[in-house]
Amino acid sequence: QVQLVESGGGLVQAGGSLRLSCAASLRTFSNSAVGWFRQAPGKERDSVSTISWNGGSTLYTDSVKGRFTISRDNAKNTVYLQMNSLKPEDTAVYYCAAAPRYYATLRASDYDFWGQGTQVTVSS
Repeated sequence: QVQLVESGGGLVQAGGSLRLSCAASLRTFSNSAVGWFRQAPGKERDSVSTISWNGGSTLYTDSVKGRFTISRDNAKNTVYLQMNSLKPEDTAVYYCAAAPRYYATLRASDYDFWGQGTQVTVSS
């Protein structure tokens, strides 16, 4: 059953921007921390950002600080990841995930629900 659906990925030149969306049908979505993770070919899944259920707390991995912004609109059951100044090393499949048990966390194992991912490719 699809409960989290990512969209907004695509091909962009280095320095460009993309905005990813994560739409959820989870009943617990508005009470869940939501995170973005990414996985490049042959590499482990890495954390990107997280936002608490009420938007009161956001966390970012060091490599995206100052470039990416996470936000959420609980009325729309949607979380966004605005990605600016994209770099080739940002190329990956991006996943959103929900963690009903946590306020905010960048630990993948804390997340209970995952989307199928959306591809982001940044050319040099």
